[in-house]
Amino acid sequence: MKFRKFGKALLMGALCVGVIFGVSSCVVSYSTGYLYVTGTVTAQPSGNGIISGYRIDHNTGLLTTINGLPVSSGGANPVRAVLLTGSRFLYVLNRGLNAGGNGDCTTADPCQNANITQFAVGGNGILTPQHTFFTQGRNPFRLLADSTGNYLLALDHDSPDNYATSYNPNTNGCTLALGAGVTTCGDITIFQINQTTGRLSLVENAQVTAAGGVPLTYFPVPVNPVEFLLTSTYLLTLTAPTQPASFPYTGGSQVWPYTYASGQLTLSQNSAQPLGIAQGTAIISAQSTIYVLDNEPITIPSNTNGAFSPGVYPSQILAFTVGANGALQAQTDPVVPDDPTLSNPIQLLEESKNKYLYVANQGDNITGNNPQSGIAGYNVYSSPAFNLQFTTPSRFGSGSGPQCIVEDPSDQFIYTANMYDSSITGQIIDPNSGNLHTGRVNSDYPLQGPATWCLIDGRVG
Repeated sequence: MKFRKFGKALLMGALCVGVIFGVSSCVVSYSTGYLYVTGTVTAQPSGNGIISGYRIDHNTGLLTTINGLPVSSGGANPVRAVLLTGSRFLYVLNRGLNAGGNGDCTTADPCQNANITQFAVGGNGILTPQHTFFTQGRNPFRLLADSTGNYLLALDHDSPDNYATSYNPNTNGCTLALGAGVTTCGDITIFQINQTTGRLSLVENAQVTAAGGVPLTYFPVPVNPVEFLLTSTYLLTLTAPTQPASFPYTGGSQVWPYTYASGQLTLSQNSAQPLGIAQGTAIISAQSTIYVLDNEPITIPSNTNGAFSPGVYPSQILAFTVGANGALQAQTDPVVPDDPTLSNPIQLLEESKNKYLYVANQGDNITGNNPQSGIAGYNVYSSPAFNLQFTTPSRFGSGSGPQCIVEDPSDQFIYTANMYDSSITGQIIDPNSGNLHTGRVNSDYPLQGPATWCLIDGRVG
C-alpha cells in the first residue's frame, strides 16, 4: 500500500503513539535519495569530467548539493555511470579524448586514456575514488551491470582486432566469433565484481579461443554497435549497417541476440534481426517490454482507427517482447509515434506503478530554449492487449537536450539532466493523470557544464 505525504505522517504518528500504550519501541526509517550527474566542465580543458551530486527532499523534490561534490570523474568525457543495487560502489565510464584533444573519437582516430573509475559511496552520498580499470577494445561508450550485481559489462565500439597490423584468421577474434570473412567488429569487455572491495577482474571468453587454445579476453559483437541491453537471459546489441562518423553512434537498424549466463555470452542466432528502421538511437527495457527509439518520421494514415491522430510524426517508439533465442516479438501495437512537436528520442522511463511511460527527446544541438527538446508522456495499458496512448497533454518540458530521465526513490518526482543548457530539470508526477508539473521542485538547477548521464541512489537511514 502506498501513502502520500499526509497519509505517511498519520501512519507514522499512529505507530509512535502506540509506544504510550506499551509498545516497546518505535523505529523510524526514511529512504534517502541522491541524484548523481556526470558531465564535463565548460570552463576547464576540453572533456574534463566531473560527477555532481544532490540530496533529494522527498517532501518537495528540491535538490541540495552534497558536501564535497562535484568531484573529478577520473577521466575525460564521462558517458555512463552504474551504481550497483544495495552497493556502496559506483562506476563511471570515461571515454577519453582523441589525438586532437576532443571527444569526437572515430575508429581511425580513437579515444585515448579511456577508463572505468570506481568510487566508494559514503553514507552521506559523498564519492571517493578507488581504482581505475580498462576495457579491452577502443572507443568504449556504454556500461551496465547484470541483475545479480556480480558482473559489469562495457561496450567498445572497436575491438582490438580493428587495429591489428596484419590479419590472421586463427587469432582474429572477429573471425573466430562471428564467422569467416568478418575482420572487424565491436566488443564487450566483461568484469567480475568483488562484492567486498568492488574491484573488477577481467572475465575471459570461455566460448571462443584463439590458436593454441588461448581464450579471448573480450566478446566480439558485430561491427558498428549503437547500444546494448541486458535482460536476465539475453543480451541484445543494436547495430548500424554503416559506421557513424563519431560518437554519439546512431543509425541502429538491427539487433543481434546473445544468450547470457554468469558473465558469458553466446551468439544465439546466426543473423541479425532487422527492425525496419534506419535511425535507431537506443534499446531500453521497461518491465517486460523492450523499446527501441527511432529518430525518423512515421506517418499515421487517415484511415487508421487508434489512439493517435493521422499525420506525420518526427520519430517513433517500437515495442517488443523477447522470444525464443532472444528474438524480438512485436507487441500488439508495435509502432508508437513520438509527440509531434519533439524529436530525437534518446531515453525512456516507465514510472514505478507501470501506469505511465515518459520518453526524453533531445531535439537539435541548440543551446538554450530548444523547442524540440522535451518529454513525451504515454498511458500504458496491458489489458486486453498492450498499447501506449498519449497522456493529455502529451508534451512536458525539460531542459535543452536531455541526456537521461530518472524517478526518485519515493516515486513522486522525475529529473532530467540536460546537455545543451547544462542543467537539471525536476518535475512532480501527478499519480492520477501522469502529467508532469514543476510545483515546488524549483524546475531548473545549473551545472558546471554539459550533462552526459544521471542515476538515482536510494538509501535507508
